Amino acid sequence: MKKRLLFYDILAQIEHKNAIVVTGMRQVGKTTLLKQLYMEIGHEKKRLWFDFDNPLDMKVFEEIDYRNIYARLQQMAGATKDEKIYVFIDELQNFPETTKIIKYLLDHYGVKFLVTGSSNFYLKNLFPESLSGRKFLYDLPPLNFKEYLYFHDKISLEQAQEKNISKILLEQNIFTVKRFEPDYEAYLQYGGFPEVVVTEGQETKQMILKNIFKSFFEKDLKIISDHQDIRELRDLLLLLVPRVGSAMEVSKLASELGVDRPKIYSYLEFLQGVFMIRLLPKFSHSIDRAVAGGKKVYFSDNGLLNIIGKVNDAQLLENAVVNQLAIYGELNFYNKRNTAEIDIILNKEMAFEIKSSGIDSDKTKLERLSADLKINKNFVISKKFIDKSGFVSPVIF
Repeated sequence: MKKRLLFYDILAQIEHKNAIVVTGMRQVGKTTLLKQLYMEIGHEKKRLWFDFDNPLDMKVFEEIDYRNIYARLQQMAGATKDEKIYVFIDELQNFPETTKIIKYLLDHYGVKFLVTGSSNFYLKNLFPESLSGRKFLYDLPPLNFKEYLYFHDKISLEQAQEKNISKILLEQNIFTVKRFEPDYEAYLQYGGFPEVVVTEGQETKQMILKNIFKSFFEKDLKIISDHQDIRELRDLLLLLVPRVGSAMEVSKLASELGVDRPKIYSYLEFLQGVFMIRLLPKFSHSIDRAVAGGKKVYFSDNGLLNIIGKVNDAQLLENAVVNQLAIYGELNFYNKRNTAEIDIILNKEMAFEIKSSGIDSDKTKLERLSADLKINKNFVISKKFIDKSGFVSPVIF
């Protein structure tokens, strides 16, 4: 298995004192990433591996006196008091009390912790406030399209790691676009979960995706004990599928589901916290107005979206592009009094309109709306290649 791009970012911080926390959906490769880091630091380091899906591994940390835990880790690693210990913990959310131990051992003994957790929903209140400034938090999403190409040996590691979007936009050419179009069709249908990406055969890919979705209900939803809540969450997901790319009306969702608005908001927070969905806020130069506006909904992976329900080709394209552009910074959308819209505004400085087949009037309209917002850079992302200035293909992101 190739290394995820995040591997190299984390490797650069391996000797920093801060704890490293990796979150993300199930099956995106967190455990594999952690094991690769474990192997990378080598046998010469005093390293320990714990899997908190295993109750026996958790038992090591079930001790009131944290000094005794350190002594036990020291003994297990064969480390002297002057040697640094590297502790790897997979599935941290299964034993939240460990976070207090992490703080103590980090502060008093300089123990380096590298841990994974299945979601921000579990982790946002997991770490004590005193760990602020003591951790680096990384989100590991499904593969974006450039990483997808890297996994298939279609582009180099350096090309996959390129994050300068202005440079990427300038380097587009018809030969690159045509070369990668078949790969992009597969990406639109099956998404970016690593096991899905490296597996041959449509039926097998679909089976893997179904298992990932099943795992979501079996494991991530265990935090919700009420069976009624689980059914409502399932039904909410089904209601969100046809709304992909549209601004949500929470009141309408609440009415269709037969629950109150606060419950819908809590469900949406949960689904976003476990990385099932992505919510885009409205663009505004005012922070307050941006928060207040209704949000557009997307799913975090096209493969999962296709397993849960069916959307049209335009929605599938928009869902993929939103996830592709998310690695480059903050995303918003713009709606002008329900009469005109910009699909994506990146970092408040670059506007994108997403079309299956872009035309000149799309670019003219986008330029006019962008000018109103004082945004000078704007591009029509067209799935059908348009060899004109201001038009780009989604395969380059």
